[in-house]
Formats: sequence, structure tokens, C-alpha cells
Amino acid sequence: MLVGQRVGHLTEARAIAPVAAIQNHFHAAERDDTDLLAACEDASIAFVPFFPLGGGITDLTGDERVTEVAARHGATVPQIALAWLLATSPHTLAIPGTGSLAHLEENTAAGSITLTDEDLSVLA
Repeated sequence: MLVGQRVGHLTEARAIAPVAAIQNHFHAAERDDTDLLAACEDASIAFVPFFPLGGGITDLTGDERVTEVAARHGATVPQIALAWLLATSPHTLAIPGTGSLAHLEENTAAGSITLTDEDLSVLA
């Protein structure tokens, strides 16, 4: 699917019925749907990124931008990936899956990380 085509799909869907949320592949290294996120913001629609930590498809630990910011904060790469999602838009609902209490605690702690303007510039 071409980048930007999803915004057209959202417009078509909204002409048929109210849309409360969109779920698409989106994370610190996969940003093709930035325009869709902006459309969701404009329409006050929740944006739920699936595979917010890469989902086994993308190894975020190999992304130098994310590892640099993680080192600066003494945080893990997944924590910075989640903090970036939360900082990207107030319409973003990050729902990382986990199979362990330790990962749940790690993911939850990401909500307390405040990324600086410099961090966001590095992650851009």
C-alpha cells in the first residue's frame, strides 16, 4: 500500500461510519503512517500502533538513534521506543504485549521517561 493511501481509506471509512480508532504498524523505526497519525489527530481518532517494539519484524536494538537516547537516559531500547510513541502524539495509545511481569514493569516505567527536545531531534 502506498504511503498516504491509508488517509484516503480513513476518509472513506468515516463517510460510512464513525471511526474511534485506527491500528497500524508504527514505531520508532517504522514511520510510514505519520500522515495517517496526523489525520487521526485532526479528527480526534485514537491511533494504536501494533508492534510498537518492532514485533520481531524490526530489531530496534539495531537502531543507533534509539540506542543513543536509551544510553543517555539509562533506559532500555524498548522503554525509549515506547516513550517516543507517547511523545509523538497525545492520540497514540501504545499497547505493547508482554509475557512476563518484568517486561510489564519495564514497559510501564517508559511512561515516566520525558524525552528532551534533543532526544526527539535524535529520534527524528
